[in-house]
Amino acid sequence: AFLFTLSHECTHSTPFRTPWLNDLVGHVISVPLLLPFNWFRYFHFAHHKFTNDPKRDPELEHGPRPATRSEFLIYLSGWGYWRGMICQIWRNAFGTIDAPYLPPRKHKLICLEARVLLLCYVGLCLTLLWSWLLIWLWILPVLVGQPVLRLYLLAEHGHCPAVANMLENSRTTFTNRLVRFFAWNMPYHAEHHSHPNVPFYRLPDLHNDLSHHLVTTSPGYRAFGKDYMRRIGK
Repeated sequence: AFLFTLSHECTHSTPFRTPWLNDLVGHVISVPLLLPFNWFRYFHFAHHKFTNDPKRDPELEHGPRPATRSEFLIYLSGWGYWRGMICQIWRNAFGTIDAPYLPPRKHKLICLEARVLLLCYVGLCLTLLWSWLLIWLWILPVLVGQPVLRLYLLAEHGHCPAVANMLENSRTTFTNRLVRFFAWNMPYHAEHHSHPNVPFYRLPDLHNDLSHHLVTTSPGYRAFGKDYMRRIGK
């Protein structure tokens, strides 16, 4: 479930000292995540710049976050993510690249990246002709892990106000050390958005400095989920 958080850290070049190693790891884990690394870096930086802006935040370009219980359950399944990323990779490979957050000089690179990923998936699917390892080692784990990851990601900005203040439009979720470890301290999400250049291992210190200024927080992911369900009603 938290392989995504490593990809996120690699976009910020914080896990490793050398930029090329961050890029290499980001590209490798882009395969199981269906998350083209070059494309995602620009997507994510635009998200940082326009957080929770319904017109400019790319995380909201396909509509708002779940507003009913049925939408919430579909969201937790990960169906929207997998369908969206398959379409995105196909568009990047063979369609028109016109997202405003993608520099024109990078269009060819993003197209090449998507085509390489598609070749990887064709090769992986061919292994099903003689082995089901792909299903046991990749398909089933990502399906099982999606509800955990979706709830974790929804807590970052779900039902946060569409304002410019990063300590208000992003949520810090208080959780245990194990979750913070696997999530690279990203439960300190308001802190991360307010100071995105602070590396993950310094976020607890930043939290101590900003704790009295945080506007949107949750006492845990279970509590967030219950509160989200209560707000959306039926």
